[in-house]
Amino acid sequence: MQIFHRSSNAIARASILAVALIAGLALYVILELDRSPYVTYEKVARPQPVPFSHQHHVAGLGIDCRYCHTSVENSNFAGIPPTKTCMNCHSQIWTNAALLEPVRDSFRTGHSLVWTRVNDLPDYVYFNHSIHINKGVGCNTCHGPVDRMPLMYNNASLRMEWCLDCHRAPDKYLRPRDQVFNMRYQQPSNDQPLSLDGQEFTDQRTLGKYLIQKHNLRTVADITSCSTCHR
Repeated sequence: MQIFHRSSNAIARASILAVALIAGLALYVILELDRSPYVTYEKVARPQPVPFSHQHHVAGLGIDCRYCHTSVENSNFAGIPPTKTCMNCHSQIWTNAALLEPVRDSFRTGHSLVWTRVNDLPDYVYFNHSIHINKGVGCNTCHGPVDRMPLMYNNASLRMEWCLDCHRAPDKYLRPRDQVFNMRYQQPSNDQPLSLDGQEFTDQRTLGKYLIQKHNLRTVADITSCSTCHR
């Protein structure tokens, strides 16, 4: 005696296929959401106690990165400037601007401004600014066109795959050390060659390979090892 109609077989197969498709679609949506600016905050400006404009201070006034980020060349942390650094200028200019009242209040009371970290890596990731600076990685290679940002945002996803893109082929990104803080640095080309140590470079990969030797960069196997970043 047949309990189920013959069409039940087709329905069962369609149901299994539908469940598989729905599960696959759900997994795809979750993975895409995890990579989206909703999670990574890529290109999303964060709220700050004072709307500090890098565009104004860097491009407009020509202030060097190291004036505020004092430890970037010799520490793992670039450093967030204390209020006193802001007041070096703002005790003389914009002294009554309402926009800067939180800065003046911080200076009067000694209570630090609580800035929101923008380029913020997970606690299980070790990153050292000084190593990257001294190996010839430019500020805007990771941070993007900071001198064109009215409000700061992280220029990339900061996901592991993004870091590995550079660690697997560092010759694509390295530059001379005296150009690390040049926000408008251009990679060498036939139209714009770069002279270094008596040699002329007309393409980035050749320059990068030379700098790998010059800066004693570790092997790709070393800098892509798990323990390099996850200690």
